[in-house]
Amino acid sequence: MNRRTLIGAVTAIAAVPLLNRVASAQTSPKTKNVVFVHGLFADGSSWSKVIARLQQKGINCTSVQNPLTSLHEASEAARRAIAAQPGPTVLVGHSFSGMIVTDVGVDPKVTALVYVAARAPDAGEDYTALAKNYPTPPATAGIVFNDNWGRLSEEAFLHNFAGDLPPEEARVLYAVQQPFKKSLTTEKTTNAAWRTKPTFYAVSTQDRTINPDLERFMAKRAGAITIEFPTASHVGGITVYSKQFTHVIERAVETTAVNE
Repeated sequence: MNRRTLIGAVTAIAAVPLLNRVASAQTSPKTKNVVFVHGLFADGSSWSKVIARLQQKGINCTSVQNPLTSLHEASEAARRAIAAQPGPTVLVGHSFSGMIVTDVGVDPKVTALVYVAARAPDAGEDYTALAKNYPTPPATAGIVFNDNWGRLSEEAFLHNFAGDLPPEEARVLYAVQQPFKKSLTTEKTTNAAWRTKPTFYAVSTQDRTINPDLERFMAKRAGAITIEFPTASHVGGITVYSKQFTHVIERAVETTAVNE
C-alpha cells in the first residue's frame, strides 16, 4: 500500500519524525496483532466494523473491555491483552483510551500507536487544564451522573457523540455504553509513549466530544502521521470511516518494527 492510497482525500502531517523513528528501528517480522481500547460512553464492541475488516486480512484483533474505573485498572486490562499477544502489536485507542495508549504504549511488544479522536497527553500532564485552552465541546453538557458514575444522555449521544450515524445504529451504541467513574477523568499518565513509538492520529473534523483543534494540537505535538476525516463525528472515525481507518491501522502494521 503506498502513501497516496493511505491518505486519499485526507491530510498527512509531520510524517518525517515518524519515518525517522521507523528507519532507526531494528528490522523484525511484521506486526500481525492489533489491540483496541475503547473510551468513555462505549464498550469493546464499538470497534466491530474495523475488527471485521482487519480479520479479513489475516490480522489478529483483540478488543479490551475497559473497566472505566481508574486509569490504573484500565491500563492493567490493556497490559494483560498485550501480554497475551503472540508477537509485535499495534495499540489503538479511541477517545479517553488515548490516556491508556499513552501510558501502556511503552511496552516493548508495542510497535506503533494509533489514536482516533483520542486524548494524547504528555507524562504527568493535566488533560483537563489542556482542554480548557479550547472551546468546550457540546457533549460535555450531556453527561449525567448517578452518584459517582457517569453516562451520556441519549440526546447528547445521538447528536454530539455519534451525530453522523443513522439514528438506529447510534441507538445501539448508546445502549451498550458503559458507565465511567467520575474520578477517572482527572487522573494523569506517568508515560508518554508517543515520544518514542511511531504514532498515527485520526482527527474527526466535526467532533463535538473532543475539540478538533485540540486533537490537531496533540497530533502535531506527538509528531504523528495525521489523517483528517471530513464530516466525522467523535465516533465516526471507527464507524462511518471504518474502511479508511482500517487503512491507517494497516499502514501501522506494515511499516513498523520492534525497537531494540
